[in-house]
Amino acid sequence: MDPLLLIIRTIGEIFAFIAILRFLLQAMNVDYYNPISQAVVKFTQVPLMPLQRIMPKLGRIDISPLVLAFIIKLVTLFILVSITSSPLGMATIAVLSLVGVLDTLLTILFWATIGSVIISWVAPDSPHPAPQLLQQLVEPMFAQVRRFLPPIGGLDLSPIAIFLVIQIVQSQLPRLM
Repeated sequence: MDPLLLIIRTIGEIFAFIAILRFLLQAMNVDYYNPISQAVVKFTQVPLMPLQRIMPKLGRIDISPLVLAFIIKLVTLFILVSITSSPLGMATIAVLSLVGVLDTLLTILFWATIGSVIISWVAPDSPHPAPQLLQQLVEPMFAQVRRFLPPIGGLDLSPIAIFLVIQIVQSQLPRLM
């Protein structure tokens, strides 16, 4: 039974990850024509179409990918709870799913920040689509932090501030559950 649970959980987490990534790519205004962005859009377009028809946009931000990620996590968790006969109620499953979406979103931003920092050392201005996507994904956050914490002696401290904020928020997520 454990391999089945692992497979269900992994498939659900991958689909939710891609939906959250689509939200972030759109929210951070990443190049739509980047091949990786195109792959994410094509992968999520069919399940998102019904949600996009009924979900309003918040300004220029489409929240339907986050709703899709929540639904995916909710269904995945419901299936896992049903298989294991755990005594979790629907309210608990919904809260766990919501916290899971937030945690995944923060984890993506954390690793994108790490990737961006490493790329800035190893291959700045790389023409490859992956480094360009990472840089475009985190640059809006860096710019916001730089408004309050300018570079000191050529050293950009914005990634460190972002790491701290993400870690503080993620450390508080278990309290929501």
